[in-house]
Amino acid sequence: MNPVHPEELQTDRNLAMELVRVTESAALAASRWMGLGKKNEADGAAVEAMRKAFDAVEIDGTVVIGEGEMDEAPMLYIGEKVGRGGPEMDLAVDPLEGTNLTANGGPNAITVVALAERGNLLHAPDIYMQKIAVGPGLPPGVVDIDDPVDKNLRNLARAKRCDVADLVACILDRDRHRELVAKVREAGARIMLISDGDVAGVIATVRPESEVDIYLGSGGAPEGVLAAAALRCIGGQMQGRLLYENEQQVARARQMGISDPNRVWSTADMARGNVMFAATGVTSGAFLRGVRRFGSGAVTHSLVMRSKSGTVRYIEAHHNFDTKGWSPL
Repeated sequence: MNPVHPEELQTDRNLAMELVRVTESAALAASRWMGLGKKNEADGAAVEAMRKAFDAVEIDGTVVIGEGEMDEAPMLYIGEKVGRGGPEMDLAVDPLEGTNLTANGGPNAITVVALAERGNLLHAPDIYMQKIAVGPGLPPGVVDIDDPVDKNLRNLARAKRCDVADLVACILDRDRHRELVAKVREAGARIMLISDGDVAGVIATVRPESEVDIYLGSGGAPEGVLAAAALRCIGGQMQGRLLYENEQQVARARQMGISDPNRVWSTADMARGNVMFAATGVTSGAFLRGVRRFGSGAVTHSLVMRSKSGTVRYIEAHHNFDTKGWSPL
């Protein structure tokens, strides 16, 4: 094994901290809209703050997982270039995961960025993805996306040395999941239904305090890549399969380099190499506290992770807007 050069290690650490500053900026901007019932304004504020914060990051970055494409959405779009120059990096971003949560003051709204060297993040189209995820410390292949729900739950319970009735499955509360919910309950497991935020839902499987054992169901493919990036850093297993509504979506996936539309993607398939992941809480949830605003500043709570070291850092930052000379509106 080749030793890591001290300068390379320092660069990685500095870049990881720069990513936290990016997610902090987006969270601070979005928090101004918390509970006001204006999800588009909250999302727009987070996007612009994140875009501006990237101007100070020393990378030659390309957004491969974003809010849309240049001709479809005035967001951080797929293909957008960010950074002030430096190593070539691919980025997966969600400036505000949980726009409805923010608008309604619900839990688990976060701002998220994942980064890897060019070509190491799955370039997934903005369609649905079937997902299954479990936490770390389990035998490889303990669950399989192609297995029946009851078999996966029995295998997981056996690996965790507990009863199926002790397991909690996290599932997005959507009509499309009615049959899935019924099968989980028939198998005897308990369910945590969430209204939004499946990146946080997947990450919850690795946090003991969340009491979530498995994530099941379908959600956005971009969020799937972000969740996979987190699991590459913190541990756990995840599988995903793209779900298509029409032939145009299949053609789009092929254009983006996906030769086998029906492929099952593992955690390492979706996020390869040296991956970094950062998230900041907008509203408080299972693993991050939300932004606490006061007259001249705010307090943020973030995490940053690197797959190379496996280290997870939680960062509480106190922001003084008077000193900085600005205020995220």
